[in-house]
Amino acid sequence: MNKYCSIVKSPIGEVIIIANETAVNEITFGKRETDGLEENSMSKLAAEQLKQYFEGTLTVFTFPMSQTGTEFQKEVWQNLLQIPYGETTSYAKFSAHKPLAIRAIAAANGKNNIAIVVPCHRVIGSDGKLVGYAGELWRKKWLLQHEIEVAQRGQTELKF
Repeated sequence: MNKYCSIVKSPIGEVIIIANETAVNEITFGKRETDGLEENSMSKLAAEQLKQYFEGTLTVFTFPMSQTGTEFQKEVWQNLLQIPYGETTSYAKFSAHKPLAIRAIAAANGKNNIAIVVPCHRVIGSDGKLVGYAGELWRKKWLLQHEIEVAQRGQTELKF
């Protein structure tokens, strides 16, 4: 399948969207070779929704997504989608259904290639600290703060 690309300028840097003809396959922060890749309707749709997310007018993404992974990883990514916008959960709570797999779940979380939309940034340490974000912790903090403010329509400062 062909690959297509859109780039969104955001408060947390360039967000790169990689898609094929039927779904978005990757959303990352400026760490991807994009030379020669053009936009298509799928990458443009994702870019428009991400712009709305950053503007605070969109809280649920509706474009098709598909990322490559094991069945276990896909299950973890699907579970990430259940964490409500503007809320966080700890790794311990997130893995409560499989407590012996907490490290595997955390590793699968780290392999998520669809940043922001598959909200791995909403999983924090049991002590409330920001931990483990491939897009760097300052971005994770920004995303969480943005979502709290939009969800509550106020100026709530998170303490990490």
